[in-house]
Amino acid sequence: QLQLVESGGGVVQAGGSLRLSCAASGRTFNRYGMGWFRQAPGKEREFVAAVNWSGENTYYADSVKGRFTISRDNTKNTVYLQMNSLKPEDTAVYYCAADGIYYSGNVHYSEADFPFWGQGTQVTVSS
Repeated sequence: QLQLVESGGGVVQAGGSLRLSCAASGRTFNRYGMGWFRQAPGKEREFVAAVNWSGENTYYADSVKGRFTISRDNTKNTVYLQMNSLKPEDTAVYYCAADGIYYSGNVHYSEADFPFWGQGTQVTVSS
């Protein structure tokens, strides 16, 4: 079983930056692809970014491309989401998730591919 705990959320002004972290427990973290999703009030949860098990391949939603960067440190069992040039529309609860697929070279972005989820961290961007 893989447990995920997000941190790093908070309140930031538009144009600012935040870095989210997701710490994983369990020896299998480095076998799985990881993703970040978000859910804004009144909206469905949506994909943000994902990285494969080795960190070599990444994929981003168009809405964050060029502003957000996903990375991982397998020695620390942690995945990160660096968020720059934040906008009010980035306000949401951000969730990290693991795709549960061993050593996949592909980057997955469908929620159905992610069986392991964290509890989420709130990001609020003020205008």
